[in-house]
Amino acid sequence: MGFHEVRFPANLSFGSIGGPERRTDVVTLANGFEERNTPWAHSRRRYDAGIGVRSLDDIETLIAFFEARRGQLFAFRWKDWSDFKSSKASGDVDYRDQVIAVADGVQTEFQLLKTYKSGAQTYQRPVFKPVEGTVRVGVAGDVLQEAEHFVVDTSTGLLTFEEPPTRDLEITAGFEFDVPVRFDTDMIQTSVASFQAGDVPNVPVVEVRV
Repeated sequence: MGFHEVRFPANLSFGSIGGPERRTDVVTLANGFEERNTPWAHSRRRYDAGIGVRSLDDIETLIAFFEARRGQLFAFRWKDWSDFKSSKASGDVDYRDQVIAVADGVQTEFQLLKTYKSGAQTYQRPVFKPVEGTVRVGVAGDVLQEAEHFVVDTSTGLLTFEEPPTRDLEITAGFEFDVPVRFDTDMIQTSVASFQAGDVPNVPVVEVRV
């Protein structure tokens, strides 16, 4: 899959509408009860990139980005302003934000994760596109130093330790992250007259699996 490690202009994604989408197959039985299943282990996010366009200069920036990605051909990074870091929205990133694994004393490579919790139920979301320079890591409550104790691949979200962490110790991490997406259209329709009248272009964007 073609992917460009470049972020959609953050000032244009600010104010956009979108969020997670799930796919659930619902079968109603003869007795009125339901059976519900899903073929998706993870949600998929959709956004409208046109909402953040506020000026003719923004339209020019949008079209340039669209053309450079060849429409739907190449995926890219997207900042979801409602969910872009491991901490709470009002907090700062901290190395204790997320428990990503418990060490087995052998493994040195771990995927960054963000856990969503409601009541007793949790969902772990793999994070594949952390933002460079924002990743903080700790083991058993002790903060580690990047390049000295670990390295992170910002194109995959894989965390690699120089030495396997000691068995049974918790590995924690904090980070900002982007969503891997592509345009969900091969055409952008714009009109200067319509834009000046308050009609912004519709530019659908959809998350991709990486």
